[in-house]
Amino acid sequence: MIIRTERLILRPLGLQDLKTVYEYSSDAENTKYMVYLPSLSEQETKAFLTSVEQEWKQVSPAFYEFAIILNDVQIGHISIYLSACGEQGKLGWIINKNFWNMGYTSEAAGALLSFAKTNLNLKRLTAHCDARNTASSRVMEKLGMALIGDKGIRTYLKRDETATDLTYSINLQ
Repeated sequence: MIIRTERLILRPLGLQDLKTVYEYSSDAENTKYMVYLPSLSEQETKAFLTSVEQEWKQVSPAFYEFAIILNDVQIGHISIYLSACGEQGKLGWIINKNFWNMGYTSEAAGALLSFAKTNLNLKRLTAHCDARNTASSRVMEKLGMALIGDKGIRTYLKRDETATDLTYSINLQ
C-alpha cells in the first residue's frame, strides 16, 4: 500500500528501514517526547520492525506503520493503531530531527487522516503529546483536531519521568 502526497511517499515500514529508524529512534533529542523510546539497541529496533512487517501481512491489521519517504530517503514514520472495535484510531509519528519544521509531519499526517477516513472508515482519530511538545500540538491543530484533555499523565518508560499528556481528537464522519 502506497500513499503519495505532494512531496512524500508513505509506504509500509519494515526491516529495510532499520538503519534510518535506529538513527532517529536512538537519538535522545529526537525521542525526547516519545513514551517508548529511545531505542537502546539496534536489536530492539529490529524486533519492532519485524513485528511491524508481521502486522502488514495480516488480513485485518491492528495497526498501520508507514515509512515517510522524501526523495528516496526514509525520514520518519507515522502510524494509526486501531481500537478493538475498529471504529477509532490513534495517530502517532516520529520524524528525524534533521527534517523538523519543514511541514513534512503535517503533510504525512494529513494523508494518513484521509486514509483513516476513506480506507479504514474510522469514525474518530485521537492523538497524544507531551504538553511541552508544541510542535506536535501545532500539527494536531492544523489537522483540525481539537484538544479534548489536558490533565493526563504521560509516563516515559525508559527514563524516570512523567509529564502532562494532551489528548486531541477529530471526528471523521
